[in-house]
Amino acid sequence: MARSIKLGVLGSGSGSNMQAILDAIDAGTLNAEIVIVLSDNPDGYILERARRAGIPAGVIDCGGFMSKFPDEKQAEAAQRLKEAGVELVCLAGFMRLVKQPMLDYFPQRILNIHPSLLPAYPGLMAWKQAVKDGATESGCTVHYVDAGMDTGPIIKQVRVPVLADDTSESLHERIQVAEHKLYPEVITNVAIGL
Repeated sequence: MARSIKLGVLGSGSGSNMQAILDAIDAGTLNAEIVIVLSDNPDGYILERARRAGIPAGVIDCGGFMSKFPDEKQAEAAQRLKEAGVELVCLAGFMRLVKQPMLDYFPQRILNIHPSLLPAYPGLMAWKQAVKDGATESGCTVHYVDAGMDTGPIIKQVRVPVLADDTSESLHERIQVAEHKLYPEVITNVAIGL
C-alpha cells in the first residue's frame, strides 16, 4: 500500500463526505490522515464531526461576504493548510470558489466532489436542476479544482439514474451514497501519484 497522505478538508455544511473519508481511513481502505478541517461556516456540522474525531478544526472568516472568498482569506487558509502539513486538499461541500492564491499553494492538489455528471449542472443544487429538467440520469464527479466553477479536469464519475418518482431530495440522497464511495476511492488513486 502507498504511504499515508495528509489531507486537509474544506467544507461548509454537514461534512458527510468528510465522514465518508474518515470511515474509509478507519476501515483501512484509504491510507490517509485528515490533519485539519476548515469551514467558512462557524455553525457547519463538519466542524463538530472534526472535533469528535480529534482533528484540529477552524473557521475561515470571510469578512461577512456570503459567497466571495477574498484573496487574503484564501492565502490565510492556504497557509494554515501548509502549516498542518497538508499534501492534498479535499473540498467537501465547500460553497466558495477557490482560485489564486490557493491554487498556487496547491497546484493540481485540490480535489472537489460535485453532485452531477459534469459538465452538466455546475454550481449549486445540481440535483434540483436535474429533476427540474426531467433528466434521466445524474450522478457525481470528482475533479481537480481550477479557477472556474466546477470546470477542472474530471478524474472519475459515477452515474445515478433519475427515477420517474424522484424528488430532488430522494435523488440527492442516492447521489450522496455514490459520492461517499467515490471520493475515498479517487483520493486513494490520486495519492498514489503524489
